[in-house]
Amino acid sequence: MSKRTTTVMAAVALVCAMGILTPGASYAAPAKPEPPTTAAGKGPDLEQVRAQLDLLYHDAALATEEYNAAEEKAQKQSAQIVELAKDIVKGQQKLERLKARAGAAARQQYRSGGIPAEAQLVLSDDPTQFLDGASRLRQGQRATKGLIGELTRTQEDLQTYAQDAASGWEKLEAGRKEKARAKKKIKSKIAAAEKLESRLEKKERERLKELEQQAEYKQQTAWLSSGVLKDIHGKSSSRGQEAVAFATAQIGKPYVWGAVGPGSYDCSGLTSQAWAAAGHAIPRTSQEQWRRLKHIAVKDMRPGDLIIYFDDASHVGMYIGDGAIVHAPRPGRNVTIAGAGSMSILGVVRPDA
Repeated sequence: MSKRTTTVMAAVALVCAMGILTPGASYAAPAKPEPPTTAAGKGPDLEQVRAQLDLLYHDAALATEEYNAAEEKAQKQSAQIVELAKDIVKGQQKLERLKARAGAAARQQYRSGGIPAEAQLVLSDDPTQFLDGASRLRQGQRATKGLIGELTRTQEDLQTYAQDAASGWEKLEAGRKEKARAKKKIKSKIAAAEKLESRLEKKERERLKELEQQAEYKQQTAWLSSGVLKDIHGKSSSRGQEAVAFATAQIGKPYVWGAVGPGSYDCSGLTSQAWAAAGHAIPRTSQEQWRRLKHIAVKDMRPGDLIIYFDDASHVGMYIGDGAIVHAPRPGRNVTIAGAGSMSILGVVRPDA
């Protein structure tokens, strides 16, 4: 483990012990709040603003993972279409060679054919030579039959490749529309959140950040108060250490939806790239990480494991030990350390189980 990672984890342990771990923005997904209200002569209800922002950014995160899933699917479909195109080119080349062979066989048959075999036997000066020739003729006929069969199979293969490619293009186009819808939703949610925040005065924005930290701190404190941390003693694997080292080295880089580095990340972009850097590929999105990776009990988690958040698995962070995660929170925030229990935990998965 690097000196930087050791220092980061030691610092997290200290602030956890002191009960003052107050990481970045709250990322909860509450029920739909009422629009912020303004009392006569007073500013907006900042608790309502916070709840509204939480909902908007949660919806943006969910749409981001939908976009990421569509993007990953499109990359796979594009690769399949490329391979099908290669198969079609090879098939066409093979078909041309087979047609050339068939043409040569037909010309040879034409030159030697036209006289019935019985007449050739009668007219032949050497019946033995004729019989040898007849044997070769039968061999040639069998070869011709095989050639016709191979031609037919190649044509059928080409037709299948073409149909598969057409289907692939249709799926690619459907995926493009799916990405466009998700992109539009992401932008509208982020724009709404930014518009809401822009209405606040400087002091109100500062107070809002305090409220976000307090909400996150309250949830982290409740999680730690359950005694869960005393049961968590797992040691990371060598690859887990590499993944943690990579993720913590990204601290301070901005969250950008759909980003996988190196200058910016979204939540699953950070975790997938961290494990890729450790030499172990994992799914791109938080939903697929939850669906396809091995589930681990919270008490058994170790640094490098991924904590999936919210019922819709719309957020993910990497556990780094001492009750903390490193994650890319949401638009407007940077990659940071947060309390592992500061958001609603769905479960834990282990990439290198």
